Amino acid sequence: MTHEDAKGTPDAKGLGTFAGVFTPSILTILGIILFLRLGFVVGNAGLGRVLVVILLANLISVLTSLSLAAIATNFKVRGGGDYYLISRTLGPEFGGAIGIVLFLAQSVSVAFYAIGFAEGLTALVDGLSPRMVAGAALLPLFALAFMGSNWATRFQYGIMLTLTLALGVFFVGAVQVFDPAVLAANWSPSGDLSFWTIFALFFPAVTGFTQGVSMSGELRDPARSLSSGTFAAVGLSIVIYVASAVLLAGALPGAELIASYDAMNQVALVPGLITAGLFAATLSSALASFLGAPRILQALASDRLFRFLKPFAKGDDATGNPRRAVLLSFAISAGTVAAGDLNVVAPVVSMFFLISYGLLNYATYYEASASSPSFRPRFRWYRPRASLLGCLVCGGTMLAIDPVAGVIAVAVLFAIHQYLARTGSPDRWADGSRSALFQRVRTSLLAMGAITEHDRDWRPVVLAFSDDAARRGRLLRFASWIEGGSGLTTAVRAVQGQGVLVRAESAKAEEELAAEVGEQKLEAFVRVVSAPDLEVAFPVLLQAFGLGPIRPN
Repeated sequence: MTHEDAKGTPDAKGLGTFAGVFTPSILTILGIILFLRLGFVVGNAGLGRVLVVILLANLISVLTSLSLAAIATNFKVRGGGDYYLISRTLGPEFGGAIGIVLFLAQSVSVAFYAIGFAEGLTALVDGLSPRMVAGAALLPLFALAFMGSNWATRFQYGIMLTLTLALGVFFVGAVQVFDPAVLAANWSPSGDLSFWTIFALFFPAVTGFTQGVSMSGELRDPARSLSSGTFAAVGLSIVIYVASAVLLAGALPGAELIASYDAMNQVALVPGLITAGLFAATLSSALASFLGAPRILQALASDRLFRFLKPFAKGDDATGNPRRAVLLSFAISAGTVAAGDLNVVAPVVSMFFLISYGLLNYATYYEASASSPSFRPRFRWYRPRASLLGCLVCGGTMLAIDPVAGVIAVAVLFAIHQYLARTGSPDRWADGSRSALFQRVRTSLLAMGAITEHDRDWRPVVLAFSDDAARRGRLLRFASWIEGGSGLTTAVRAVQGQGVLVRAESAKAEEELAAEVGEQKLEAFVRVVSAPDLEVAFPVLLQAFGLGPIRPN
């Protein structure tokens, strides 16, 4: 780990677990799906299949939360949320690719939630344009995001109170009209939608559980808050969704649940509070995305992976709030609202979220499987196989929901990854790549050593001695012809002497030799040896050089 990633002490001025992680996560999960679509889903699929859908969707949430807890308690998490965690584990190429698509996905999500708010309002008030209402809703959200997380957090407390009251009047009303006979009838489907169609309708409900992760740079104690806040939000939301599905199934016949999106209103003790809860849920989800997306872009720009993003690294002088990134996120969301038809991009955006969860799981498994001494998560219940399972479940879900959208999303991610791999990036930070490669080499060397050597396995392992810079290039090129891309070449220089000054001279000579090999684009290792007597040093080097079954020949 670098200095940047070393475990640090909590920041006394940051947000706590409740305000920084739990609140934005739970408010995003308890959104438009709960208030407008859950009854429709229960009626179509039947309670039995809906419970399976809820548990399967939340399996992704739980497994990803386990991976998140492992990474968050292994090193100090800075700004950027999912982007930071993935980039510091899988490297800048994967990190940069997921950072770009997550920023775009969350910015577009702001528009989705604003349009959901507009649809709810125009259903109550005739003559309003949904597009104009959605555009107007973006303005106060933009103002809160522009002012900073402290203002937005105060607003979210009011939303939390409204949501609590809305759920309270629904639960009380649903219990009063609950009928076991209706529940038994609704156990089976009343519609003809397939399981995966129902799953696709419900799954966006759980995509908000990492909203709090995006606030990682403003948390007082990220290691503690990210894990406990996310687990609390996921656990509470599972209880609420299961309880709501059971109560709706026992309150109204399946045909009525399918026919209308206002099932909660029909059974609530105070129907007006359900409408208020719907508005609060959509606006809070939009605000959480409005806070998260700019912070991902700011972290991405600070890492200088894309030169054209450099201006977005700057935050407000007093608070660090990424106001330039907020402006860009607002422009994207406003453009999405103006475009109107979201049916084309909506599935791809959902795939971006699934990819981010899959990569977060894979990144944790990748780090754990490298057996690096630096991977010591303080989260006691982590198991690498859980992360691998989470990655596989995300991939399978993408294929099951929408294979075309999944392929498009993966293609976009791959294109950005290849762009970063080919254009180069700044000096790598301490990600898990080197540890994973070391572990792979170790495993291969041990396996090679256990297999009897045969002539057909012979490969050239060349030591090329040269102190003459003018001839070294030709010598190394000749060595590369000998090994032909199937062996190994090491360029060796010698420095005569002993003591501290000679060791410093040797280190400098090794850097120069490595730079020379790099300039000539040769695939060769470098080694500089120092000794009082070079006539003795060279034979000793020839005998000692190598690792396990790999020796110079």
